[in-house]
Amino acid sequence: MLIGVPKEVKDHESRVGIVPSGVKALVDVGHKVIVETSAGGLSSMPDEDYKSAGAEIVASAAEVWKRADIVVKVKEPIEKEYPYFREGLVLFTYLHLAPLPELTEMLLQKKVTGIAYETIRDRSHTLPLLTPMSEVAGRMSVQVGAAYLEKEHGGRGVLLGGVPGVPPAQVTIIGGGIVGTNAAKMALGMGAIVTLIDLNLNRLREIDDIFNGRIYTLASNSYSIAHSTSTADLLIGGVLIPGASAPKLVTRQMVSRMKKGAVIVDVAIDQGGCIETARPTTHSNPSYVEQGVVHYCVTNMPAAVPHTSTLALTNATLPYVMKLAQMGPAAAIQGDNGIREGVNTFKGHVTYPAVAESQNRPVKEVTTLL
Repeated sequence: MLIGVPKEVKDHESRVGIVPSGVKALVDVGHKVIVETSAGGLSSMPDEDYKSAGAEIVASAAEVWKRADIVVKVKEPIEKEYPYFREGLVLFTYLHLAPLPELTEMLLQKKVTGIAYETIRDRSHTLPLLTPMSEVAGRMSVQVGAAYLEKEHGGRGVLLGGVPGVPPAQVTIIGGGIVGTNAAKMALGMGAIVTLIDLNLNRLREIDDIFNGRIYTLASNSYSIAHSTSTADLLIGGVLIPGASAPKLVTRQMVSRMKKGAVIVDVAIDQGGCIETARPTTHSNPSYVEQGVVHYCVTNMPAAVPHTSTLALTNATLPYVMKLAQMGPAAAIQGDNGIREGVNTFKGHVTYPAVAESQNRPVKEVTTLL
């Protein structure tokens, strides 16, 4: 099997789909890996490391996409990559298709097999390829929020942990999953007063145990969200419905009642965002002010720390790349429940129900198309 690794082209996306150790593992069992020149450079992984591991370095993305049986990326393709799509290609990456009907349409037209990291499940029914980046994004959300609370970035001029005689900042986190838990760890560690909101009461009990009662937990409803956001200095959105658009839990009216100079970090923005005033931003232009509140809504936050993020991500993705290569995509989809749940598009059809529902498209079970 020929596995291709192009350089990422999304704004300031500096991660890479496979690391040199992954290349060696694939080559050692008889596969071939081609890597676009400088694909790993921004993750501190130079071409020389890939060559030493057995990869062939090629000059252009076009060559990678043309030759590869499986293209392994980090982020969803953008418009300039659409012409590379072709029938029979297997694309293994984060897709986040629910809010991206144009990308979905192109994958369907070209009959690309689109396998999305974010919808693969393991035997315990968790999301193993989403978890590492959610850990990074959750921790980063507090670092970023603390920076944007500084007056220089348009914030209220509040130090997250306060100082003796001055109270710390109020941090509200919506969602008690991987993002929310990691954000809570960082915020609490920096000395903030933390409130976490979730719909699942059992999860709130777990959170209370994890943090030994040191953070406030609230059952999710419109009243609790409105009250907690109105007192927050930093609001972090970490809501996830796998494969589907995130629900808009914080309304524009709630945002208008927040403190002027408060900060919103919507980590759910790659699935459309859970805050009504949030819209996607980039690392080049990461923030904007609306309703007097600073919004940071970068869709690929972990790209700011690419060495850590790439290693964390590829630790999780490589076993699936190996299985796709060893078994062949069709057999892997047929034989592995987790990979099968990762298939979002196949032979011109949407095969993941949440994507179909978000875009009002018909859905087909992938096993009927094999």
